[in-house]
Amino acid sequence: MKKLLVIGFVCAIGLAKSQSWKTEDQYIQKFAPYAVEEMEKYKIPASITLAQGLLETAGGQSRLALEGKNHFGIKCKEEWTGKTMKHTDDAPNECFRVYEDPKQSYEDHSVFLATRKYYTGLFQLDPKDYKAWAHGLKKAGYATNPRYAYILIDKIEKYRLYEFDNTTKDQVFYAILKMYPALNNDAVFMAQLGQEKQNDKVLPTTVNVPYTQGSYAKQQDKIEEILDAKTKAVLLKNILVKNHPNGDLKFFVMPVDGNITDISKKFGISEKRLMKYNELDNPKLEKNDIIFLESKNSSGNKATYKAGIGDTMHDIAQKFGIKLKKLYAKNRMDMDRNDQPQAGQLIYLQSKKPRS
Repeated sequence: MKKLLVIGFVCAIGLAKSQSWKTEDQYIQKFAPYAVEEMEKYKIPASITLAQGLLETAGGQSRLALEGKNHFGIKCKEEWTGKTMKHTDDAPNECFRVYEDPKQSYEDHSVFLATRKYYTGLFQLDPKDYKAWAHGLKKAGYATNPRYAYILIDKIEKYRLYEFDNTTKDQVFYAILKMYPALNNDAVFMAQLGQEKQNDKVLPTTVNVPYTQGSYAKQQDKIEEILDAKTKAVLLKNILVKNHPNGDLKFFVMPVDGNITDISKKFGISEKRLMKYNELDNPKLEKNDIIFLESKNSSGNKATYKAGIGDTMHDIAQKFGIKLKKLYAKNRMDMDRNDQPQAGQLIYLQSKKPRS
């Protein structure tokens, strides 16, 4: 009997480790693009940013990450004017920053390192030398754990995060696919990859602006403003529509931030109908949102799905082309109460979840 208990305990530990690795893989797939984009702007190695995110959020499952979209444990400080939440860390009920989106957390992490005097020495280091950066962070007092540098290095080498130090924001999805070939079978990821490839072909890189008297900075701001508007127009014009594996439903991945009016004008479908197809409460759309051009189905094209980090029921409904109300019903969850899944939770897409 004791032997059976020991075997069961060992198996449970193995399963827990396996689930942890899977969760961390999901984290990398989801947030590597943010880390690479920040690397291009601030010269902080993407491997370091991702390793810190993995560690701080326990693979995206920490309370701060799930409730506050705070992936780096950044506390309020006196200059913070945004939303806040209380969380026990070094002391009970400390004040932490709350973000609207994880991307804001990644940006704030970069600004945090770039604007504080303790970390100025880091930016003299080679941005591809993740070991020097890991030790530099520890030396600068980023964390109190004496093994902090080695923990970061272990994460980076275990998941080959150094691969992202040698890519660009235009190539990051290819780097993710190379690292995780199974994503070839993920319809949404491949649609996103296809849209990024399309963007590379059509993005404008220059714009003609008549020279006017005034400061150089104002002139540059005007150029950027016109270029941003031109970029948005070109990207919306070149949206790549695909057929979803769930019944060949027509869908696309938003190539840029926009709103439902942009899509209504482009495809000649009323805003009301588009909002209904996609079960949206807000006409505002963000880059990488999945948008259907016809009504979704009542069931999925596969039996189940394990919820990823930060997945909402709406995210899953869009990913698999299922009506949100049907998805809630299949999983015996309360739509009115806005029940949401935990990372790793099994979500039923075809049959109804068995009663426990």
